[in-house]
Amino acid sequence: MNTPLEIIALNRMAFGPREGDAERVRKMGLAAYVEEQLHPDPIDDPELARRLNSVHLHIEYEAGKDDKGHEIWKAVKEDRPLRSLNAKTSELWAFTDGARQFPGDERQQPLREVKAATWLRAVYSPWQLREVLVDFWHNHFNVNSGIDDDRVALMWPVYDRDVIRKHALGNFRQFLEVVATSVPMLLYLNNATSKASPANENFARELFELHTLGAPAYFNHLYNRWREVPGATDGKPVGYIDEDVYEAARAFTGWTIADGTETSRGDKFPNTGEFHYYDGWHDPYQKRVLGVEFDPNQPAQADGRKVLDLVARHPATARFVCTKLCRRLVADNPPAGLVERAAAVFSAVIDAPDQIAQTVKTIILSDEFATTWGQKVKRPFELCVSFLRATGAEVHPNDDLFYLTDRMGQHLFNWPTPTGHPDFAGYWTGTNAMLGRWDVPVTMLSEDFAATRFQLVRMMPESIKTPRDMAVFWAERVLGYSVPNETVDVFAQAVARNDPVNVPLVVGDKELVDRVHGLVALIAMTPEFQMR
Repeated sequence: MNTPLEIIALNRMAFGPREGDAERVRKMGLAAYVEEQLHPDPIDDPELARRLNSVHLHIEYEAGKDDKGHEIWKAVKEDRPLRSLNAKTSELWAFTDGARQFPGDERQQPLREVKAATWLRAVYSPWQLREVLVDFWHNHFNVNSGIDDDRVALMWPVYDRDVIRKHALGNFRQFLEVVATSVPMLLYLNNATSKASPANENFARELFELHTLGAPAYFNHLYNRWREVPGATDGKPVGYIDEDVYEAARAFTGWTIADGTETSRGDKFPNTGEFHYYDGWHDPYQKRVLGVEFDPNQPAQADGRKVLDLVARHPATARFVCTKLCRRLVADNPPAGLVERAAAVFSAVIDAPDQIAQTVKTIILSDEFATTWGQKVKRPFELCVSFLRATGAEVHPNDDLFYLTDRMGQHLFNWPTPTGHPDFAGYWTGTNAMLGRWDVPVTMLSEDFAATRFQLVRMMPESIKTPRDMAVFWAERVLGYSVPNETVDVFAQAVARNDPVNVPLVVGDKELVDRVHGLVALIAMTPEFQMR
């Protein structure tokens, strides 16, 4: 059976179709839809804005007291709106003021608010491609917001809004620098404390291995000296070795945070929470990265920016980034020809402000995109969101909703290592994982699960009376296309139970709701819905 192109597209460049989406894409054509999606409105549409404004997250903590029993903060027990999503860095950084003292709950609240907004945007935003790519880039430039330093969670609205969202369809080189100078990344990979002699190599290593050239371009197992790497003496090495990492780490010394630090030289940083370059921590001497010599005593940040220029323009970066984009949008093992074409576009428009958008367009409009259905499995967040979109659910984000993906192994913004969540089916389809995946629709449809509400019976046209009619309607609504008669028979029998499948079902209202909920949950458990 051939899956319609619009359904393939809406399950890959979107988090699944909502009612009316498939017909709209069919009428306007995929190329026009892609072009529209590549130019999203930076302002949330009215429906989504209304939903974001209506959300309240519960926050509760006891009063804080010092050693003498004096109250230093008051107890809080309230349902609070999402008030940090558009907060400035200075407004969020105020919660680090040690003189005023705030409980850790307040520094975690901005992260919780971004999680709530992420769920709502994924379910309701008309700019679905942007939401898919925001999810992709959060994984590519992964930061674990759960590290001990809760300034990462505190500054998460800025990282999500001004780093990831703002640049998700933009220029990769510009993206790299904004990531490198962001507070969460500076803290997570320890560059905020990196000083000359010796430099901390954590950020530099992940920059090479995970953000740009990729592990396939690491050649230390073959070459121990930079001159040995093919092409290095011409300033065009085929890959990198540890020497490049160590030298790059030196280039990023002094890239830190304006956090009020007092240095051994008697200097004191500003305390604004912004990126701060401190020359006193920078290693000013000559360096060599990817076969390119750096002269000593360069202007502020020049060494680090030169490293970013080199890695952004390296051919291995184009291949690595485009392989990951193709893996996300097409298949676990993407066709080599598609990767090469995408990488060629990525390199050809290296300075374009919409470099990423042009690359993504090449992937989505390819023949491979249209002919590889079923070669991806939905990760837990994607699975949940696609179910909510297919069923027209009302979503009220809370901690139970956040935990739903956690228990399936996908920890939104809390993946513990810099690699980001795995993007291969095998990781998400083990025995225990599948049990969790099958339980998801049942959990969300439960009356006890306050984060989601459904009106499935009311959504059915009045003409639908028999179990078979219900099976046909819901299979097409949830999957997006008609299924074979033998599959319909299985679904119809699940609704009918011991009743005839072609006779109007006569049961009480509650029983009808239970049966329809059971049918929809069953459809969502099928490989047809779990794959894309």
